Formats: sequence, structure tokens, C-alpha cells
Amino acid sequence: MKHQDWFLTGDGQCQPCETVNEWKLLRENYRFYRFLTELEDTLKDTIDEASCLPKIRFLVRQFMTNSYWLQTQEPEPCEKTGISVTLLYDELGFPLTVQTVKFMPGAISTIHNHGTWGIVAVLKGQEKNTFWKPSPDPENKYKIEVAGEQILQPGDLISFTSDAIHNIEVVGDEPTLTFNIYGETKSSERFEFDPVAQTAKKF
Repeated sequence: MKHQDWFLTGDGQCQPCETVNEWKLLRENYRFYRFLTELEDTLKDTIDEASCLPKIRFLVRQFMTNSYWLQTQEPEPCEKTGISVTLLYDELGFPLTVQTVKFMPGAISTIHNHGTWGIVAVLKGQEKNTFWKPSPDPENKYKIEVAGEQILQPGDLISFTSDAIHNIEVVGDEPTLTFNIYGETKSSERFEFDPVAQTAKKF
């Protein structure tokens, strides 16, 4: 499977990252618990987003390559919202959110940041990411403008910093299924943006 890794920053710039050959990712009996353990160990050994995200991208790639189980964790569709979520791991004190998300055709998310780092890997379908950048002026603290867009294909992966702003839209007639990992959210720094009213509210 051809794939591309991307990195989105708070200024709306999305850059391609170096990808790893799939044969270097092959592991025997690489199960979910091993992935979680290696992920937690990686976070303990790094001090900032810039240094940890390349390592986490590698672990996510490794997990995607070696775990058919991940492909089976597809949420039941929600006809009301068009968005369904399956939380894959939940333990008191575990600081990460690990989940699969299904977007039905036509679904569009709000414009938002996450208040933490994140990685989203596309397992099925096509997803258009629109990137936004802050463009404040004296009267509009939360003014934003479009900085670019990228359509993600199955096998593509995007990582982003805590202040990166984006929204997503399903492209085509097939639902999207993604594997998502987020760090510990700082609720005071997570916002939903309105580019018309030039406002933001807590997400």
C-alpha cells in the first residue's frame, strides 16, 4: 500500500514527512497491548511535541502494518450525526485517547484544534483536511483564514501539534474509517472556530 505521512503545525503549514519502508515495520505478534506499552514508553522519554511525534508516527505505522485487528474495529454508523466513535482503550489514569472514528459520506466536522498533539491514520475512504491559520487583528482575536488542504487516502497518516486548526470532510461515496490517537487534552486551549463570525468557543 502506498502511503504518505504529513505534519500540520499551528500556522496552517502541512508538510510531508519521510516515510518508512513497510518491510522495516514488520513485527511478529505485534498486538495492541504492545503498541500501547511502546507508546507510553516513548512519551516518557520525550519532553516536547516536536521530538515525540516522529516516534509516534513510526509506532502507528508499525501497528497499522501488523494488526489486522485494527481494521475490524469499525463503529456502527450513526445516521443522526454521520459520525461514530469506538473508544479502543479506557483506563483510569491513562492519559491518551485511542479510538476509531467513522464518518459517513457527506459528513463535515467543525473547524477546531485539539488542545493536544494528535495523529489520525486513514484506514478506509477518503478524507479532505482543510487547514486554517490564525490571522488576528485588533478587533478580532480569533480571526482565521484557510491555509491549504489535503485529501488523505487509505494508508495516509497526518500528525498535528496542539494548536493546529483543521476541519475534515468525507470525499466520495464511501464512509471513512480512521485510527486516532490524542495526547492529554488541555481543555482551556481547545476551541471550535467560526470563520464568518470570527469567534471561537470552548470545544
